[in-house]
Amino acid sequence: MSLGTIKKVAGPLVIAEGMREANMFDVVRVSKQRLIGEIIEMHGDQASIQVYEETSGLGPGEPVESTGEPMSVELGPGLIGNIYDGIERPLEEIMEVTHSNNLQRGVEVPALPRDKVWHFVPTAKAGDEVKAGDIIGTVEETPVVTQKIMVPYGVSGKIKSIAEGDYKVTDTIATITTESGDKTVSMLQKWPVRKERPYKQKLSPDRPLITGQRVIDTLFPIAKGGVAAVPGPFGSGKTVVQHQLAKWADADIVVYIGCGERGNEMTDVLNEFPTLKDPKTGHSLMERTVLIANTSDMPVAAREASIYTGITIAEYFRDMGYSVALMADSTSRWAEALREMSGRLEEMPGEEGYPAYLGSRLAQFYERAGHVKCLGSDDREGALSVIGAVSPAGGDISEPVTQATLRIVKVFWSLDADLAYQRHFPAINWLTSYSLYLDSLGKWFDANVDEDWMTLRGRMMSILSDESKLNEMVQLVGMDALSAPDRLKMEAARSIREDFLHQDAFHEIDTFSSLKKQFMMMDLVLSYYDKSVEALDQGASLNSLIALPVREEIGRFKYTPEKDLKEKFDAVSKELDKEIGEAESAKEDF
Repeated sequence: MSLGTIKKVAGPLVIAEGMREANMFDVVRVSKQRLIGEIIEMHGDQASIQVYEETSGLGPGEPVESTGEPMSVELGPGLIGNIYDGIERPLEEIMEVTHSNNLQRGVEVPALPRDKVWHFVPTAKAGDEVKAGDIIGTVEETPVVTQKIMVPYGVSGKIKSIAEGDYKVTDTIATITTESGDKTVSMLQKWPVRKERPYKQKLSPDRPLITGQRVIDTLFPIAKGGVAAVPGPFGSGKTVVQHQLAKWADADIVVYIGCGERGNEMTDVLNEFPTLKDPKTGHSLMERTVLIANTSDMPVAAREASIYTGITIAEYFRDMGYSVALMADSTSRWAEALREMSGRLEEMPGEEGYPAYLGSRLAQFYERAGHVKCLGSDDREGALSVIGAVSPAGGDISEPVTQATLRIVKVFWSLDADLAYQRHFPAINWLTSYSLYLDSLGKWFDANVDEDWMTLRGRMMSILSDESKLNEMVQLVGMDALSAPDRLKMEAARSIREDFLHQDAFHEIDTFSSLKKQFMMMDLVLSYYDKSVEALDQGASLNSLIALPVREEIGRFKYTPEKDLKEKFDAVSKELDKEIGEAESAKEDF
């Protein structure tokens, strides 16, 4: 343990001398108020410390004590449904202790409740040979999530004793005889946040993370274990997209990090999630969610730690064999915290004042995602998908954070302010977005949904692309100058945009579309276009084809409940054939 004294205080940065015994990334306690900090730079016996709490009132000469341990999070039963700040302090428990709505300095509350009792059911028995990652028992944490208690990393040997019963997280649940003696195992594990949790093997991502959002699933899908970026200017709906993914994504566990977000947005999440019914389980969504709330008025250094805290918790559940979705909203605010600390450390600034290591830090974070074979004897697989929102100033995606992110991620959902102002949500621009997982996921969609899935998707993208070119012509010479087939293509594109891509996040049915429903909607929109082109060739009137009453039914198909899909699809298809036939028979007289 190293004891030093404060030499200089510069906002969240504290310089302490007499710290020769301390190591990089050690957690320290600063001053008599015991504020939490982390060593981020060493010069001789001087340590630069980023303090995760408000430093006003600190002055030179006050004591600094090193704990000798790196910044770690507590992992075990009690995580699910909890709300933490950026360094895993439970906000509700702190409020009960301090009787204050504001985070007070120097409060020490353990991340996992020490007095709560959990029922442990062993899945291994005395005499079993076990190694790191093996599951030795389970705890029913919520009706939805069963925590699997794993042998800690670096421990292997024979189980000496293990017993079912009610335990606190710190109680010994098993003893393992190892080469270096008996090791006790509790339900509580600690892990350094800046170090990736180990796994056996990283696998190729070949299954989609189904989100129920049509523009994502159909046009720009993300794989389980994939990474995506959602950049967009102010008011373009980044947070709503993140909320939708947190609610509906096909994941067992959701970790939502509000990193430097506005307080009212986090309040929305905290108020909304407990009331939301999980469509898969029928229970509250909070029963499979961990929230990390680090709002913009909280200390800036804790913001830098928050995404590491979140991804370490997510890796822990991935190691159990779960599919985990992590939302980071927003990485730009995290990068701003890096920039502020870098400025205080007087480092040479890179582009736009961000530190030179911005790209490598972002890569370290996103590379922790993936579909993996977990440690342990049973070869279970887990997946961690990461979706990061980026908030470029003024919507300029050429700025360093967005560009560094795009070099790493494989899915780019480009949010467009113009679409948002036109009330088109989700405002994901279909011309500038992309997904590099499309080739590998296309086979899955064709095999598991319908063999024509990728064909229809390709045709929709082609119509939307043609519409963009025709729009340029329309702006020059007007709609009337277009040929009848081009007019029809413009109508088909409008139908794709308004009926398929537009999705109401607040409508109880339209908020989530199953893959089956998405395919039927694609089929209806393209059937209208194909049959109208045929009818036009047969001499039908363009105006009558554009004004078909069935188009209203096609547009309203998205509000059809899942149980009525087949019946409604058949009825609309029949009506379409009938009205097209009538349009053909009433040929235009020339």
